[in-house]
Amino acid sequence: MRTLRQKIQGMLYERTAISRKPEDLARQELEALQEEDLMTPDLVFRDPYLLDFLGLEDTYSERDLEAAILRELERFLLELGTDFSFIARQKRMTIGDKDIYLDLLFYHRSLRRLVAMELKLGSFDAAYKGQMELYLRWLDKYERRSGEEPPIGLILCGEESTVLKKQTDPFEALGRSAPPSRYLGG
Repeated sequence: MRTLRQKIQGMLYERTAISRKPEDLARQELEALQEEDLMTPDLVFRDPYLLDFLGLEDTYSERDLEAAILRELERFLLELGTDFSFIARQKRMTIGDKDIYLDLLFYHRSLRRLVAMELKLGSFDAAYKGQMELYLRWLDKYERRSGEEPPIGLILCGEESTVLKKQTDPFEALGRSAPPSRYLGG
């Protein structure tokens, strides 16, 4: 009964209806329920995320989006799903003599790995993939602890990318990044 309530509260039906692969999503959710302990990134990351509770107006910046997420952190974590823990905002990474900053860093208990999240206002751009791979390599080298799986990345975009619709699996080569997800509302 608790699992059913979680699926209803997590808007599984609505997510399935607007998902790019609704049959796959439904099948994956059912298989996960059957195997209960088996957790994969495909089951963890949603598309889209419903962020209307953040209360952002029509025009806002990535910084505004990030601040709203942290202000509503509990609700944002519930939207992400179970087992997420917040670690850092604007995680500083030094590469050579340059500092770069990852928007948000989480840990997922069931996946046993860090989850790097980059927030983007528009649609997906190929440069975001390279940026995320840089973050993931750095996290793997300097932050990953013994017994953890390699970090995984999520690029959360405000608009759906038409390029992604035309490709079957644009993130196949990434190996450890989820395809970009959209967020609705704000």
